[in-house]
Amino acid sequence: MPEPLSRDEIARYSRHLLLPEVSAAGQARLKAGSVLVVGAGGLGSPAALYLAAAGVGRIGLADFDAVDVSNLQRQVLYDTNDVGRLKVDVARERLTALNPHVDIAVFPERLARENARNVFAGFDVVLDGTDNFATRYLTNDACFLLGKPNVYGSIYRFEGQVSVFQRGKGPCYRCLYPSPPEPGLVPSCAEGGVLGVLPGVVGALQATEALKLLLGIGRSLAGRLLLYDALALSFREIAVPRDPACPLCGDRPSITDLVDYDVLCGAGAPILPEGAEMTPAGVRAWQEKGDAFQLLDVREPAEAAIAAIQGSVLVPLGSLPARLHEVDRSRPVVVYCRSGARSARAVALLRGAGLSRTYNLAGGILAWARDVDPGLSL
Repeated sequence: MPEPLSRDEIARYSRHLLLPEVSAAGQARLKAGSVLVVGAGGLGSPAALYLAAAGVGRIGLADFDAVDVSNLQRQVLYDTNDVGRLKVDVARERLTALNPHVDIAVFPERLARENARNVFAGFDVVLDGTDNFATRYLTNDACFLLGKPNVYGSIYRFEGQVSVFQRGKGPCYRCLYPSPPEPGLVPSCAEGGVLGVLPGVVGALQATEALKLLLGIGRSLAGRLLLYDALALSFREIAVPRDPACPLCGDRPSITDLVDYDVLCGAGAPILPEGAEMTPAGVRAWQEKGDAFQLLDVREPAEAAIAAIQGSVLVPLGSLPARLHEVDRSRPVVVYCRSGARSARAVALLRGAGLSRTYNLAGGILAWARDVDPGLSL
């Protein structure tokens, strides 16, 4: 039997108790329930706030990142004074202040196949607020293998997606996206941008689905993909059937355990040969000596409009194969992006095309601003 509500909880959740679909019995189920929020960022922030306010008894937060000033435009759990602190530490304080009846468990570690089962095992529902494909496929596979409902959400620029992947009640994420895109093909929010209020809408929808699952009410999004367009302020729904050929949930599954998701998704930059990378200080020394070299920016135009290294030529990574003629073969080339991952792929491409004097700027323009030009606003 669920633990009965205290007098304070009855007062706190009184608007829930008025709903026949919830009532005191349903609120007691929420109190006995648990949700793991994977990623305490744009989606996890509003979702965790609403889950805590609603009285979910135990909320887990899995995130190893620290608060950055660029997060504050959309990650509503944090404020300016939190910059530099671990997100899960700040989130635990905010959520406990919002509702002291809720137990907040934090996991300040990178999820991987080695620890995912242990982290996921203690929760009834998993809410996927991740921003990378490796963790998204890991979350999907771990949830399916453990029999946990996976409340999926994703955002990009002005658009969002929400669904529920639940074993025996519809498809899994692999039925929708059988394989991850090529590295660099789909920009992250840090690369492509996102409207600040968008994750608030999508995260609230995810919290709604999680509460419905704990309460056992309504119709979940299992088997349906909800698409939200903020510019048109429109919602569309697509039916997503289970794929009989799915390697995870299909009729003859080939995936029976967690795999190496960094390898699966090609996460991170390619390994470049020794000597194919330069530090910001090294590039700056070339500039000061007047050495002739080309500085190539492989970010998107919107990124370059915010800040760029003086004298660089902009050729976005996606268009680089068709614009190789714009790369100067007569002198060394230093390639940069935001953090060094896309530029490393560009260096690998250019060296493969015969430009052996091509170098990656280690750490990208972020490292350049830190070590050479602190005046750049990124």
